[in-house]
Amino acid sequence: MNDLNSFSGLLRRCIDDYQMIEPQDHIAVGISGGKDSLILLYALYGLRRFYPAPFHLTAVTVDLGYRPFDTARIRSLCDELHISYRVITTEIASILMAKQSEEQVHAPCSLCARLRKGALNQVAIENGCNKIAYAHHMDDMVETALLSLFFEGRFYSFPPRTVLS
Repeated sequence: MNDLNSFSGLLRRCIDDYQMIEPQDHIAVGISGGKDSLILLYALYGLRRFYPAPFHLTAVTVDLGYRPFDTARIRSLCDELHISYRVITTEIASILMAKQSEEQVHAPCSLCARLRKGALNQVAIENGCNKIAYAHHMDDMVETALLSLFFEGRFYSFPPRTVLS
């Protein structure tokens, strides 16, 4: 529990430093089912109880189309926490496989990430969310910077807060 308390403190500091949460925000939390996104959801759930700006949460999973795909345990956690849960079904897997067989995609991870974000943005809009929280961590930032350097010839990584139109 000490690690979760420590993480929650760091999360709170980051949210405050970058003004990530404002009163009445409705935040879609991207849930892959991995430990990073589930810890983020759980920490935001805990933070919501005492944070000075009230906010709402909706958990969202993008089903890429790979089988088997089971979200029962995620749904159970969301039910336990009384957090709305949405699954958006996509054909991203078949798109990636088709593009790879046509040899049109040299970096399928990049294409997959863009398609996933597009699907997540769409379901967030449909559910009245005005913000999306991703469970990116330091390794993700370093990987993004290196991929950007190798494939784009520039040193770039995502900022802690991004405003999308």
